[in-house]
Amino acid sequence: MPTTQLSVYFFLQVAVVITVCQLVGRLAQKLGQPQVVGEMIAGVALGPSLLGLAFPELQRALFPKETLGMLYVGGQLGVGMYMFLVGTEFRADHFKSRFRSAASVSAAGIVVPFLLAFALIPWLLTIPGLFAAQARPFEAALFLGAAIAITAFPMLARIIHERGLAGTSLGTLALTAGAVDDAAAWCILAIVLASFGGAWGGAYAAIGGGVLYALFMIFVGSRLLKRLAAHVRPEAPLGSTLLATVLVLFSLSAFAMDAIGIHAVFGGFLLGVVLPRGALTEKLRAQLQPFVVIFLLPLFFTYSGLNTRLAVLMEPGILLAAAAILAASFCGKGLACWAAARASGESNRDAMAIGALMNARGLMELIIINIGLQAGVILPGLFSILVLMAILSTLMATPLFNWVTRARRPPLADRAPV
Repeated sequence: MPTTQLSVYFFLQVAVVITVCQLVGRLAQKLGQPQVVGEMIAGVALGPSLLGLAFPELQRALFPKETLGMLYVGGQLGVGMYMFLVGTEFRADHFKSRFRSAASVSAAGIVVPFLLAFALIPWLLTIPGLFAAQARPFEAALFLGAAIAITAFPMLARIIHERGLAGTSLGTLALTAGAVDDAAAWCILAIVLASFGGAWGGAYAAIGGGVLYALFMIFVGSRLLKRLAAHVRPEAPLGSTLLATVLVLFSLSAFAMDAIGIHAVFGGFLLGVVLPRGALTEKLRAQLQPFVVIFLLPLFFTYSGLNTRLAVLMEPGILLAAAAILAASFCGKGLACWAAARASGESNRDAMAIGALMNARGLMELIIINIGLQAGVILPGLFSILVLMAILSTLMATPLFNWVTRARRPPLADRAPV
């Protein structure tokens, strides 16, 4: 297909994707759900699971295979930029204030999912369509455990903020546990990506390079970035030179992590974490977030939806695997965190609220499974199961939390977190 024709398709796809995601997202808001839930569903609806099932010729004409590369690049840019913005909201003070009391909750949210993953993997590896042939049991178990253990940390943070729980015992406990769980899941995913295929020599280099880069950014990069932040005046708009500098640093950081064999999103997130808090990060979020979440992220949702084939769940083996993975996901995260919170002395109401929040996966799950699919660790069957798990767990989070806390839900923000 000629390049000019590809660009025509791309702009048409963008128009359709943004329109459908906005419509379904607003419908989700009216039903009391975060907009991201509707956008996740919209992405799946544009793929073979709904549009392709009802109007296969239209779906193939709108998303021909030759154009998916551009959609993929746009989606990866969106998710990389989004992880950078998530990094700018990362607060170390949550760890300091209630780290000890949150340790049992976060440990349960990590250990139980991985125990269940290791228990399921010997059976799951016998089912075709879930894992790549070269995926070894240890790698497969680590990946599945990370996918179950991940939490929709940005959505968790926004729910706590909207309910006026920021700074409270419940809010701080949930934020600390969620942050620890996500950090552990991403670190383990990096190990899986670095070691996949048995190339442990390359794995050691990738992991070592990632650790060195992280240490450099934390202890050296953060000091250099303070000089950059010193040029930002709170009362003035962010200058084009400063914005360009940050975008160049984002691109280089993403490139560095991709080049050593981990993934670009780690670079974007790490840069966001080490940026000095204050006027710089606030202005970056104000300028970048609307474009990222409205224009770029829907491309990622749609690319994920195009790889989701819910029809495979009708196969008896995969359907049984889906039931087992969904049960492990909800029990291994929600119930485990509830039990740990109760054992730590929290009231049943607060423990249930923590379990409901920690069980949501949201966009973080889609990021992790897209990385696994791209790296060849998992196959479309397991990808579709985990997309379904991400949607269901996110759908459950807000209603469960509202029911547990008995709090009247305030109007959702114009743009809910993911």
